[in-house]
Amino acid sequence: MRLSRTLLALPAVALVFAFPGAAHADESVQVKLLDLNETGATGTATLTATNDGDLRVEIKSQGMTPNSPHAQHIHGSVDGMDFHCPDKSADADGNGFVSTEEGLKMYGDIFISLTTTGDMTKASGLAVDRMPTADGDGNLTYARTIPAAELPAGTIEHLKDLHIVQHGIDANDNGKYDMEALGESTFAKSVGVNGIPAEATDPATCGMVSGAAAGSVPAGGVATGDGSSADSASLGRYAAGGAALLGIAVLVGLRRRPARQS
Repeated sequence: MRLSRTLLALPAVALVFAFPGAAHADESVQVKLLDLNETGATGTATLTATNDGDLRVEIKSQGMTPNSPHAQHIHGSVDGMDFHCPDKSADADGNGFVSTEEGLKMYGDIFISLTTTGDMTKASGLAVDRMPTADGDGNLTYARTIPAAELPAGTIEHLKDLHIVQHGIDANDNGKYDMEALGESTFAKSVGVNGIPAEATDPATCGMVSGAAAGSVPAGGVATGDGSSADSASLGRYAAGGAALLGIAVLVGLRRRPARQS
């Protein structure tokens, strides 16, 4: 009988992954997803390192924007950089919300894009056409196994240093993404896609596995930049998936369109 253990996301989890070759059973950690930007959304993610080197990712979230796609990623670094979930102090422009650009400095660059099908690299970070969609009650369920051959080097050994972030908020509580609350997403514009609400790209939940010291300043910031911003090289890698954001623009347009007169 295969033994499977689920461990809470405590510092002791580091010991589990310190000697990955010695593990003869699937090992899991749970990540508690807490709301960002006062979304009220919460969830639980389970990351399971299987005995054949694959990574199983399972997420259940509540309170998400209903009937809307939610980009989600594993963030962080395997290079010893200290990333963590942001608090309100990350709101550099003072608009009351932590944007994607502001959050990246705290939780690090995309490590794995948690798409439902196809590519899972950073290039698919904005591929909302392949991201999970919350149901009409705002519940989101996700499950996918990433083969060992497709995992970035060091994933299993440094699982304790990685975080999960889900995007897509409803700042004005009208049950959808629109421009009325926060205007246009500057992050989407930075990768060449216009007409995307900031609500669609701002982070909604974040959860840390373990190991990152909340409240400390990331050493070096985003792994591809200097910590001052998401640099052009980093942003450029999102551009490949940027076209998928057009689906949100179409969705917003349809919701704005008045009903046809009969």
